[in-house]
Amino acid sequence: MAIKKQNTKLPLKQIIKRCSSLGRKQNQHHPSSYSSADVPKGHFAVYVGENRTRYVVPITFLSYPEFQELLRLAEEEFGFDHDMGLTIPCDEVVFESLTSMLRS
Repeated sequence: MAIKKQNTKLPLKQIIKRCSSLGRKQNQHHPSSYSSADVPKGHFAVYVGENRTRYVVPITFLSYPEFQELLRLAEEEFGFDHDMGLTIPCDEVVFESLTSMLRS
């Protein structure tokens, strides 16, 4: 089921409002026990929220403007050149809601 263009504007505005900067926490880091071997082909891992919860998402998400906006926020907040993995500054509940919408 494709997402209609007119319906994507409202969720994107809500995501931007709710995905406020979480900042870096000194006691938080991504688990080093994960490797690229546990990521299925056609997917990639991201770390979300204050607890840096790991999610494995399909690369097809990269084509959605909503996900691209999350990546833009991640670049502004953390940059892409660091050892923490791809970290998205967004509440886990909001991220799960967005990815659920993109999967349908």
